[in-house]
Amino acid sequence: MTSLLLRGRLLSFHRAPESLADTASYLYEEDGGLLIEDGRIAKAGPYAAVKAAAAAEVTEVDHRPHLILPGLIDTHVHFPQMQVIASYAANLLEWLNTYTFPEECRFVETAHAERIATHFYDEFLRQGTTTAVAYCSVHKSSADAFFAEAMRRNMLMVGGKVMMDRHAPQGLLDTPQLGYDETRAVIEQWHGKGRNHVAITPRFAITSTPEQMRAAQALAEEYPDLHIQTHLSENQEEIRFTCELYPDATDYTDIYARHGLLGKKTLLGHAIHLSEREADVLAETGSVAVHCPTSNLFLGSGLFPLKALARREKPVRIGVATDIGGGSSYSMFKTLDEAYKIQQLLGERLDPLESFYRMTRGNAEALSLVDRIGTLEEGTDADLVVLNAAATPAMRLRMETVSTLPEELFLLQTLGDDRAVVETYVAGQAGKSTLVAPSQRE
Repeated sequence: MTSLLLRGRLLSFHRAPESLADTASYLYEEDGGLLIEDGRIAKAGPYAAVKAAAAAEVTEVDHRPHLILPGLIDTHVHFPQMQVIASYAANLLEWLNTYTFPEECRFVETAHAERIATHFYDEFLRQGTTTAVAYCSVHKSSADAFFAEAMRRNMLMVGGKVMMDRHAPQGLLDTPQLGYDETRAVIEQWHGKGRNHVAITPRFAITSTPEQMRAAQALAEEYPDLHIQTHLSENQEEIRFTCELYPDATDYTDIYARHGLLGKKTLLGHAIHLSEREADVLAETGSVAVHCPTSNLFLGSGLFPLKALARREKPVRIGVATDIGGGSSYSMFKTLDEAYKIQQLLGERLDPLESFYRMTRGNAEALSLVDRIGTLEEGTDADLVVLNAAATPAMRLRMETVSTLPEELFLLQTLGDDRAVVETYVAGQAGKSTLVAPSQRE
């Protein structure tokens, strides 16, 4: 049995914090210890107590004075879009047609998919993100590359082969039957292998015919425990076009409801422009609205009403995500920094405790995986991130006046990036420090 003892300041959430004063919502140990055995957290708490419980031959790593948190979680990304990020476009549909669809056509080539997969995982580990939920391309080869690399690194990842049979270039189209067959093959080949989770992935209603939506429904019925991911109500023009394509539906959300695609493991990217009826449906089905703030601002899609959705009489479950490559940063710090600004524009407040809850336990709850990831609780997978709030000269200067944990977290959220990530652990193994430099990899 391999054992590792980490020492540092521990932070992990028990539940969503109600305010900055809600210290009962989280664990904070000023001098904490984490005992890791065979990739899982065996004990967490005060360093002296954890040290006393460890075997004499345990390997010890002292990360003081840095914070040790659960690995960060990103609930909506596009694996094929690493070379699309920072592409100039007026809006969502122009961006898709001009940049995204041509780039995704390249993923028919296995070598290209495998090369981008290596960069993808390197970048997320550099940012302290240990789990992401990804759209692959329509090609099975892209999903194969994505999951093979996840297995090689022993990362817990969620992903799926995109299903789309219309309104895209010929090189990105499957058929209802092919989409079903290849998704089923991906499930059989990869789901449950290593730490992989396969998601049923109709891209969105614009790019799937009713026949393909029924094929996705068949998969959901055949594999009821799988995640489902798609897009919803990101852009007003998208909503108008979608409703024209499905004239019998009450609204955009009703399209997915009619095809049995809503539920506790359904992740709906964006969901900005929801009617009260639609918000009620999401709440009643337990479906998750995934907030992608940097993408929404970059493409001018709108301001997601996070606080309003969360405090409804029927609250909507919420995840937060980078949405690479419509999003403009791989960092969950930058993601929540922009989420904070959006709430400011809406006259709301998003405090730093809630921000860090959302990028750890909150996103794990959104994925129904909080028993595995998102906390420092004993028995969970040892996916961790070590953070330095004085990583840059500007941060170090500001830290001279920081006196509370929330102030430190807000500093990390506002000024932090990959430089603040000291180390990333995946199932107890150091990940960031072993990354290969791009110049050595090509």
